Amino acid sequence: MKFVLSSLIVICIMILANSESAFSEQYDVSIPFGSYDPRLNTPAVVWFDPPTTSVSIGDTVVWFNDDQEAHTVTSGEGSGRFGWTRGDDFGNPTGLFDSSRFMPGETWSFTFNEKGIFQYFCVIHPWMEGVVYVDQSIPDYPHDAKGNKQQFPILQVTPDQSVEINFSWDPKIIRTHEKVNFIYRFYDAVVDLPFKKIQYDIIIIQNGKEGFRDENAIAGFAGSYRKWIFEESGPIIIKFENIKLSGSAVSQGLSEIASGSSAITLTENSVGRIGEFTAMVYTNPTKTTPVQIVQPEETAQFYYELPVIVVIIPTVLFFLVIFLIKRKPDIKSFDKKSTPV
Repeated sequence: MKFVLSSLIVICIMILANSESAFSEQYDVSIPFGSYDPRLNTPAVVWFDPPTTSVSIGDTVVWFNDDQEAHTVTSGEGSGRFGWTRGDDFGNPTGLFDSSRFMPGETWSFTFNEKGIFQYFCVIHPWMEGVVYVDQSIPDYPHDAKGNKQQFPILQVTPDQSVEINFSWDPKIIRTHEKVNFIYRFYDAVVDLPFKKIQYDIIIIQNGKEGFRDENAIAGFAGSYRKWIFEESGPIIIKFENIKLSGSAVSQGLSEIASGSSAITLTENSVGRIGEFTAMVYTNPTKTTPVQIVQPEETAQFYYELPVIVVIIPTVLFFLVIFLIKRKPDIKSFDKKSTPV
């Protein structure tokens, strides 16, 4: 009898000891091929896939090195996609966890036993950044995918220092199955004036997968916007590429004459003219049927050329009338004279 009671006590202790791990889960994060390369056009859409992971206390995250070079998973804030290019920002480790270097094909794991937001990066490639949310509730303010509070409009200058992008979204907290408006405007970063007509590509990426792409879109004085509905929760990236002036040099010149301002020029090479903004999409407890999204008119050429038509055509007609008046022949009158018979 004593033996049976002792066995039951041992079994109960083992069950209690393992109860926490019995309900914990494992989450996998891949380091995709191409993460080692900081260039703009690489096989890796995100450096960590997914870049943001939401877990509960006691859960474990496992990182798989699917790249061709060694990496680290180090707690702290990295340099960002372009910060490292300045030469003085290679990330700031916090010392909470550090995988040290692990090679292609290897894995590393960490169990999160505290509530909070834990940013991490690769100390070898500091542009690689990710974040783990542990039992975090939905904030009541707009924030990026790392949880950093954002003040609208968010201002970002392209790496070539030529274009400033003003960006925001509405509603401020993005939830699944709800329509969200992404609002943006392009400014000349040197003279701080809005571009009159600019062409760009816009891409929306969620959880490492491209969900929307619109190439050669047009924005004018008031900028533009895009509507979207997300069916999944998780981090999103709104990316702008190939930003350049729209139309021919002649149409740009006419637009400048019509507005009475000096010309704003951009180089033909738009590879370094890129902008990226991140946000988080949260699960909507009330799932509704997504409505059809109608995007704004892509070109709306007549709207942007209207100032040229209204100002240039009457001006040309005015000078034409003046020219014709000056060219009008001068008809001389002759007095009638009497002649002798």
